Amino acid sequence: MEFAIIDIETTGGRSTEDKITEIGIVIHNGKEIIDQYQTLINPDKYIPDYVSKLTKITNKMVQDAPKFFEVAKKIVEITENRIFVAHNSAFDYSFVRQEFLNLGFDYRRKTLCTVRLSRKIFPGLATYGLGALTQHFQIEHKNAHRAMGDAMATATLFQKLFEKDAQQEYFNVFEDEINAKNLPPRIDRQKYNSLPEETGIYYFYDENGEIIYIGKSNNIKERVGSHFSTNVKSSKTIEFKSRVADISYEITGSELIALLYESDEIKKHTPLFNKAQRRSRFYFGIFSFEDKNGYQQLYVDKIIKQPFSPIIVAETSDSARRILYSLVQKYELCMKLCQLYRTRTACFDYQIKKCKGACIKEEAPEIYNQRAKKAIESLHIYAGKSFMILANGKNHQENGLIVVEKGRYLGFGYIDKTESISNIEDAKKFIKKMVDNRDTQKIISKWIENYPNCMKYF
Repeated sequence: MEFAIIDIETTGGRSTEDKITEIGIVIHNGKEIIDQYQTLINPDKYIPDYVSKLTKITNKMVQDAPKFFEVAKKIVEITENRIFVAHNSAFDYSFVRQEFLNLGFDYRRKTLCTVRLSRKIFPGLATYGLGALTQHFQIEHKNAHRAMGDAMATATLFQKLFEKDAQQEYFNVFEDEINAKNLPPRIDRQKYNSLPEETGIYYFYDENGEIIYIGKSNNIKERVGSHFSTNVKSSKTIEFKSRVADISYEITGSELIALLYESDEIKKHTPLFNKAQRRSRFYFGIFSFEDKNGYQQLYVDKIIKQPFSPIIVAETSDSARRILYSLVQKYELCMKLCQLYRTRTACFDYQIKKCKGACIKEEAPEIYNQRAKKAIESLHIYAGKSFMILANGKNHQENGLIVVEKGRYLGFGYIDKTESISNIEDAKKFIKKMVDNRDTQKIISKWIENYPNCMKYF
């Protein structure tokens, strides 16, 4: 087995935006160095002054250097059938892989991280940065923050780790790491192994303890592992992985509760890598009432102004009005009765024969209301209804509980299976209050579509 020990210098820290300025590769067979390669690379991008100050690589130095496509073949050949080794391999691998993706080439290698190896083989050190480790083990480290200088220092560290691991045949860390899922360098494999294979939500944190991603799964351990698969195709996924420093989780028992809880937590924490469901404020809604003539009217208003729950919520007045207008078109509703066209006489659609005349009492309310009811139900199928859904609990002695009152999601909780609930006020005592919004409405509607007998009405 041979190893390509690699270090790169770059214009910045994001593989999707920044570029490689230098690469150093040391080929090691586990006993000694057998080959090496180093070159500056013209990044076709300005190197910021603070980067040049750290690496001593200037824009003038790379001006006549080869571009990545000119050295790509050499990098492929020298790393072929070898393990890609680096100190924080997720960082270096993400940049090298991205450079190849930019050329339309799918570069893949098994990776090995000397940060993770050091934590496993020499536990208990204060820090595992390359500078600290070379100082601790009295490793010569010339030209720090230059690719070949750091690669040579990593190679010496690697040999110490390899020799130490070889003495522990009963627990070969190298073999375990190579064959294991490609976990981020700061994530302890024992912690990953202890993750439950149960339904719930999980959190990824960066090194500052900030939540950067929240997810849900019916098998937390399996889903977390899939984030760190060696078969990732997206450079953004590799970049994401390099930032993960810790994991936590909460078991929910129920997939529906996990979906609702995940949605609420994403809105609460707005993690960097959660793009969907991040909007958290819904100020407007579509409401309905029956007027004195018996017609079902729909209208848009601010949620805070209304004493009752909206059929559906929206972020802005315009977005709510667009939803309502689409209902008017689809279900042939009256623009006037939907308060989208203000007049004392017939609405404009009546004049062009698109409205059937409810605005001037020409169409009977019982006929018009049939279409209005279908329009309301199309927004979400439980509009205006009060019910609870019993789901799996976190253990065999309890049930999960989701409560909806007059079409508004109130929250979820857990009850003992021996507990009896006969009305909504009893149900409210067991739940953790949550915020109703369009995402929760979609989640619950989809669940009811798949499990139409899941509701117990109040």
